[in-house]
Amino acid sequence: MAKWGHGDPRWIVEERADGTNVNNWHWTERDATNWSKGKLRELLVGVVVENEVGSCEIGDLKQVEGEASCSSRKGKLIFFYEWNIKLSWKGIIKESGAKHRGSVEIPHLSEENEVDDTEINVSKKKGDGDSLKELMKTAGVAKVREALENYLKALKTEFTTGMILPTKIAPTRELTAKRKLSEHTFQDSMSPMALEAVGVRIPTVTIYMREMFDAAVEELYSIFTTKDLVQKFSKSSAVIKAEKGGKFQMFDGNVTGEYLELLSNQRIVMKWRCKSWPEEHYATVALNFVPVVRQTELKLTCKGVPVCKEESMRQCWEKQHFEEIKRFTVAFGNPEQLD
Repeated sequence: MAKWGHGDPRWIVEERADGTNVNNWHWTERDATNWSKGKLRELLVGVVVENEVGSCEIGDLKQVEGEASCSSRKGKLIFFYEWNIKLSWKGIIKESGAKHRGSVEIPHLSEENEVDDTEINVSKKKGDGDSLKELMKTAGVAKVREALENYLKALKTEFTTGMILPTKIAPTRELTAKRKLSEHTFQDSMSPMALEAVGVRIPTVTIYMREMFDAAVEELYSIFTTKDLVQKFSKSSAVIKAEKGGKFQMFDGNVTGEYLELLSNQRIVMKWRCKSWPEEHYATVALNFVPVVRQTELKLTCKGVPVCKEESMRQCWEKQHFEEIKRFTVAFGNPEQLD
């Protein structure tokens, strides 16, 4: 076992009161889905191509389905994106003034293929105007590929700002001593909550978990939204107001938050925080209830969990929620065991 203070510096995170991802060693993830939708619209809508026959313009982003994210691990960025995009275009033939419309479809834009190899299909509504369709299939597709390249460049630069932090450089012993004295003085005078208040960014991670329960979906959903049932599985006092904007407290006030979305027997989204987290910092917890034969699968996504609290968050859901709820659902069918 390494002596205190002499371990591998890549693993030393406790010296930072704000839990910053020292040396970029821990896995962090940032959801780029909403940002990507806005950026794709910005880059694709309004693209214009023209030749001696006529001109065409992409007028609308009709559909953009999929997701994107960026992860950081050991100082490296890992990108994931998968999109199905549909655009509408309109054109006019110069000589006759005839107007025509059509669509551009990009069925599978992902990190698996280069943009130059990505399939892009152009179609036109019935009628004449094949010359405009040909313009879109040549110059139009080229402009679309250029826009997609610009999206990926922005994803890898603009969106990732701040994800890779400066790596420590080994200083001299004298500088090390001065720095440690300065850090200790600062950290002794400020708590993690105070650090958050003055604007120190807290690196976060996204947690994904799945669990099967021997309970009907209606039963499992009610366990998360009914005060009496919450108190019974948690064996502690609770305040539950299961409606959009409603507040909740669990485990004697150690977990608090707010309901953001409730779709009966299907989905619950909450602002969620643990009492020990920096003040006013919340994660977003989404619970998706999937009925299967005689069981229910619960899919859990926790976004915005402080890096230094990742393991305790997993333990909280595994031990205090999943295991206790499983014990409770066994007794749920035997009311005499609930008292």
